[in-house]
Amino acid sequence: METQNLERFLKSFGGQVIRDAKANLIKAKGETALGDSIRFEVTADEQGFTTKFFMEDYGEYLDKGVSGNKKEHSYINTAGENVKSPYKYTTKGPPIDILSKWIKRKGIKPKGLGRGRDKKTGQFLSGFAYLISKKIKREGIKSLSFFQKPLGIKYKELKKGFLTELKLDIESYLITYYRPK
Repeated sequence: METQNLERFLKSFGGQVIRDAKANLIKAKGETALGDSIRFEVTADEQGFTTKFFMEDYGEYLDKGVSGNKKEHSYINTAGENVKSPYKYTTKGPPIDILSKWIKRKGIKPKGLGRGRDKKTGQFLSGFAYLISKKIKREGIKSLSFFQKPLGIKYKELKKGFLTELKLDIESYLITYYRPK
């Protein structure tokens, strides 16, 4: 059976979720590589259709937030409920060398904080990066829910429109193959 209407509907659903998620991310963080990495695929198999969403790994941490040692964070899930973040900093914070690269890329030049070398890699590390890492470990990362919100909103619309599109595909199939004589 041809399922053109259903496939088109699912591709439209995925496209709308991605568009809204990217808009939310740009509003919160500006243009980022994470926004460019968000994509979806609609695949068909013998059991039906699957719509899969993909993004950089750290996108989930920004979407759901990360609780710190002293502060708990929550996010808004697809059902619109406020849920505690599944991620938490316990013993380690974010890597200082990554933060040091970020500081350099942003052109931040803090005054009064020296630089040292990492014992393993020999790379120069900023004392400022160490302070940022400690703060993130303590406070955590606030949730943006940039992906969960649009997915929940569009999923409600998906449930309403799915049967309509399936009905159109079935009617088309019946008219094409079982036309009465």
